[in-house]
Amino acid sequence: MPLQYATVEGHRIAYLDIGQGPPLMLIHGFGGSIWNWEHQVHELATRHRIIVMDLLGSGRSDKPAVAYTPSRMVQFFFSFMNVLGVERATLIGNSMGAGLAMAIALDYPDRVTRLILIAGFPPDPYRSIASKRYRRFLDHRPPLWLGVISNRLAGRGVTRAMLEEIIHDRTLITPLVIERSFHNRRIPGFLPPLYSLVDHIQDWTKTYGQRLHEIAVPTLLLWGSHDRVLPYRVGMDLHRLIPQSRLHAVPEAGHMPQWEKPAFVNRLILEFLENHAT
Repeated sequence: MPLQYATVEGHRIAYLDIGQGPPLMLIHGFGGSIWNWEHQVHELATRHRIIVMDLLGSGRSDKPAVAYTPSRMVQFFFSFMNVLGVERATLIGNSMGAGLAMAIALDYPDRVTRLILIAGFPPDPYRSIASKRYRRFLDHRPPLWLGVISNRLAGRGVTRAMLEEIIHDRTLITPLVIERSFHNRRIPGFLPPLYSLVDHIQDWTKTYGQRLHEIAVPTLLLWGSHDRVLPYRVGMDLHRLIPQSRLHAVPEAGHMPQWEKPAFVNRLILEFLENHAT
């Protein structure tokens, strides 16, 4: 399906908008893109309007030289909703995208009907990340100029290693999947927004992490049982914080269970939406 484009706050944003019914907006995580939701778009569009975008600074969307703070990302997503004429929506986010969904629900509670958080951000994501590879990037990443050069020179082996951190079933990491992820990493301007997001990750804790108990919409938490980035115990802690939440483990899945176990995840999503119809 060809991408669509919208101009939001002067920036060109890539997205898909298909189906009819109550809107569901799908939000990818750190370094991700629309393809992270490839197994959800058509399945969920049989009953809902599905909107999935490349976030500002990601994928085929513009990558302006701005500070990618949590508040800035929330405001931009709010503007995107307005451009598409979405008054209220269910937000489905993965990892950082789930963090963004929670933040939107806190800042604009009248625009969010339900939340589905897949391996979502805890109050302090910086301290909760367990992956040694991710921790090295957080704590010891090279200067941006060197990172840009390294990213240009990095082979598919590096891409595969990153995928192995987030995908539990390594048989799914096929040459095609590696090539697609590798291509995404080679899009011009890929790295500076990621550096900025990391630079501001602790702003999430200060601005939103301490307010998660204020989330006032029905919330479904889905967590891979073998998540190496944010382990399942993080999901248990998040479940205790969010009042109207339910937690489900996704067996034999890592940090992106909607991609590894789509049939299982889609069933849980549709059951939750049916049980909490708006």
